[in-house]
This record gives sequence, structure tokens and C-alpha cells, in this order.
Amino acid sequence: MRPALELTSVPAWATTPTRPHADLSGRSWTVVAFGASGAEMAGLWCSQIAVTGRESAVHVHEVAAEGGDEFARAALMSDLADARVGWRLMMAGPAHCCLRLRALAMQLGVADDEITVASTDVGLRSVQCVHCRTVTSAAVELEDVLPCAGCGRNLLVYYHVSRRQGAHLGFMVDAEEQELS
Repeated sequence: MRPALELTSVPAWATTPTRPHADLSGRSWTVVAFGASGAEMAGLWCSQIAVTGRESAVHVHEVAAEGGDEFARAALMSDLADARVGWRLMMAGPAHCCLRLRALAMQLGVADDEITVASTDVGLRSVQCVHCRTVTSAAVELEDVLPCAGCGRNLLVYYHVSRRQGAHLGFMVDAEEQELS
């Protein structure tokens, strides 16, 4: 039986692509765009902010959808070091990239209401094995089973996202069928 998504730790934007409006309640913005689809969304947000006359307070970082994590992390930490009251973080791109950057932002003290996420692709998930802690990335849905890249166990992709790790939880699906040694 599938739980209601709003009763889980999985953000809705991690299962369905989203295109939210820019958070215009801020006074300054860091916008991180992963890949071309993220850059398109960032452009839309910048246009929405420009209507308010505060476009000079927007700092846009365009990074590769794959392999751009380190640059995105460095950009976030740099901008956050100079942040003042009213700063907002907006990120757009594949959900698995946004989940990882959101995890760092939360570790650095950014609150959920200061973050806006536009997910452009939700097909790839990072799944952390509870048994060996290896993170396996694959095109899987919630409740699918995938082999752990670390220990080889068959992991069920569960309805839990670690806010600290930015990854879905995976645990051994067939533990009851294993022989005890």
C-alpha cells in the first residue's frame, strides 16, 4: 500500500517535475541552474524578479547537470557567506541534483521556506543503502528494487529522503528470504 506522499519525507518535486514561480518575498537571490533545462527555468525566474526592479540582487550560477555538484556547492557556500536577511535560494534542474544541494543548504542552516525548487527531471534517483551506506544512482521509481553498487543487496527504494544526505533510503527487500549463517 502506497502512503500519501505528503505524509512522507519525499518532496513532491522529487516525484513530479515542477515549475514554481520565483519567490518574490526575498531581497536577494542565489539561483543555481543545473543543465540547460535548469537554465531555462532560471531565466524565467530572473524575468519574474526583474518586474520587481530588484534584478541586481540576483546571483545566477549555471552548472552542468552531471558533474556540477562541486561548483554548485562552492557557489552556495560563497553566496551564503554574504547572505543577509531576505536571502533566498532557488534551484532548478534534475531532482537528484537539487536534493543534494538542498541537503547542503539545510546543513548550513537554510530553512525550507527560503528554498524554491523546480525539478526538470525526476527519473534518476540516488539511493543510499542502509546496510553499507553506498549511494547507488539509477533510473528507478519509488518501490522499485535495485542492486546496491556496494554490497549487492537488492534494495527497495523507500518513501524516505534523507534531508542530511539528499538521497532516498534503500533497504534489503528480501531479508526474510535469506538464510542465516
